[in-house]
Amino acid sequence: MAVSSVRYYMLIRFLLLLLLTTSAAYAQQSKPKPIITIKGSDTMVILVQRWTEMFPDKTKVQFQVTGGGSGTGISALINGTTDICSSSRPIKPNEVKQLREKYQYNGLEIRVARDGIAVYLNAANPVQNLTVGQVKRIFTGEITNWKELGGNDAKIVLYSRENNSGTYEFFKEHVLQKQDFAPHTQHMVGTGALVNAVAKDPNAIGFGGIAYASGVKPAALAFNEYSRYVLPTEENILNGTYPVSRLLYFYMKERPHGYTKQFIDWVLSKEGQSVVKEVGYLPTKTF
Repeated sequence: MAVSSVRYYMLIRFLLLLLLTTSAAYAQQSKPKPIITIKGSDTMVILVQRWTEMFPDKTKVQFQVTGGGSGTGISALINGTTDICSSSRPIKPNEVKQLREKYQYNGLEIRVARDGIAVYLNAANPVQNLTVGQVKRIFTGEITNWKELGGNDAKIVLYSRENNSGTYEFFKEHVLQKQDFAPHTQHMVGTGALVNAVAKDPNAIGFGGIAYASGVKPAALAFNEYSRYVLPTEENILNGTYPVSRLLYFYMKERPHGYTKQFIDWVLSKEGQSVVKEVGYLPTKTF
């Protein structure tokens, strides 16, 4: 074979290999990434978003993270419109029943973090300390003026989450002891909006996750008038001296697999749990 023919043959072979390699790379790039949807707790949105940003394999998968409240997330899980429900309250028996009827599975509960419920006060409010009983009387409308608590002679302005919120339900059950909120309570669609409202009004009070306590001050709480007043710090929540704390959950309608399992395994790992502390919540375990 002539030299020119050999060179021609090698050139053609090289071009074919280049074409095949380029086509394979393009096909790989154009292949849609799997999507993992996570919907639910507004309290957990900033934490879940941070997890998805820090997930080591984030280039191989897409995440869609939305809030709306724990109840909304659990409804989406039952309806099959989310892969993972984030919830700041435990799933209810009737919700488990709906999952079982639809998917022949009771659902999978994964404890992913711990949170303290902070009672937010405006930074200018002279009141520093409250008992859980006083907080209950404030939000049920029994105490209506700050002067009853050693503060200014001013009407107390109440802010709460909406009733589809896990934080709302937890607060109502564990602080209000299932009594109704005062009729004049203003119900906010998200914790961020609630914190913003309290930050702007010197007479306001609200509640929510400790990670949102920016621009406001958390009250030091005591179980009763004979107990010590403590702030919602990591130490006080973990040792049980802070009166109002809870677990944060992921719920699924089936056992995870693929990238969803990889993501959850990473969330529960040392690295994933370090993100919990970085955001302002507490890990479920130490390493």
